[in-house]
Amino acid sequence: MRVIVLGAGLLGVTSAYFLQQLGHDVTVVDRQASPGAETSFANGGQISVSHAEPWANPGAPLKVLQWLAKEDAPLLFRLRADLRQWRWGLQFLRECTPANTRHNIEQIVRLGTYSRDTLQQLRRDTGIEYAQRTQGILHFYTSRKEFDAAEEPARQMRELGCDRRVISADEAVALEPALRHIRPQLAGATFTAEDESGDANRFVRELARRAQAAGVTFLTGHTVTALREAGGRLDHVEATDADGRFQRLRGDAYVLAMGSFSPLLAEPLGIRLPIYPAKGYSVTMPVQDASMAHEVSLTDDEYKLVFSRLTREDGDFLRIAGTAELGGYDRNLNPVRCQAIVRRTEQLFPGAGDASQAQFWTGLRPATPSNVPLIGTTKLANLYLNTGHGTLGWTHACGSGKSIARIVSGLQPEVDFAFTGNVRGRAPAVVAGQPA
Repeated sequence: MRVIVLGAGLLGVTSAYFLQQLGHDVTVVDRQASPGAETSFANGGQISVSHAEPWANPGAPLKVLQWLAKEDAPLLFRLRADLRQWRWGLQFLRECTPANTRHNIEQIVRLGTYSRDTLQQLRRDTGIEYAQRTQGILHFYTSRKEFDAAEEPARQMRELGCDRRVISADEAVALEPALRHIRPQLAGATFTAEDESGDANRFVRELARRAQAAGVTFLTGHTVTALREAGGRLDHVEATDADGRFQRLRGDAYVLAMGSFSPLLAEPLGIRLPIYPAKGYSVTMPVQDASMAHEVSLTDDEYKLVFSRLTREDGDFLRIAGTAELGGYDRNLNPVRCQAIVRRTEQLFPGAGDASQAQFWTGLRPATPSNVPLIGTTKLANLYLNTGHGTLGWTHACGSGKSIARIVSGLQPEVDFAFTGNVRGRAPAVVAGQPA
């Protein structure tokens, strides 16, 4: 089949790669000049199956209320006269029950474990390099309350096969000596040895190069403006190229993998996707004092930050990413939030990075209220979804890409996950505006 993939981020490129592997003629369309240039550009770098507790959990509503007036809050609802934001917020609150939280953790862990295994197999098959580190991920806590609250989700993850072990503060420092500076403040930690980290942008560019060499066509600099339906199917995609020329793109099947922009294109078709942009921030700075810098990838759950170490040709760098600001499609950098990340990094690892050379970035992460992504079919027979991955796009990319490639090909997915629409052999999830 001729398959058109809309979006050249992590989810679009992995979808295209696995579709081509199954024998399809694939074209990828993206408005940027190169793959991975938006939300996949400077993320936190973690392949984190252990980061499976959704934002929507029983403790979230009170935290959100406490954070409403704080410009540097880890999760900030910037309330607007935006019906989509309010609708998303109400759905978010409905997901905060213990039962929904347990269900969503189950979905996120299943997909994450499968995706990590798929990435590792891809690495063995292709030899792809992306500054990967396989030293695990350490979640640390400087709040006793936050540490105690982490024990139950960690237990559930272990039951699901994600070995997120609860460890003491001393064990955490033994695993990552850079934490010694804050040993008196550490309440405890959890550690998942199987988790990984790596440069997501380098990965997506390398995989796109391999896909292109295998025959995948990349139409970069093409802005998708509309999806047009005819007779219960998607008839064509309307786009403009880099010179502003109008084009109609036709295929036999279409995969919508445009992150936060997916619902804007789907809504005119009567498909309402529960996705809202969550603006995330990252800071990248050169390592200044290697003795103070972390080697293991870390998660600071209290401040909703992740820390990775990236090795490049021009040296070693610290990548610190996180927080979420729900305020529409604005991508301007907020200096208060940028400096809050730098300040926390300096508190934890003084002198480790050269803050004078810090590079700040922000991207719109496509968040669903449950944190469970939308992968599968729609009410249009030839339109498929691979979107809504929120903060876990890198973690879930390979498993999602392989799964949607199998679904498009009429094959059963290899992971037990609540795919959207009618996916044979799996429990469907309902997407607003379409039948389950």
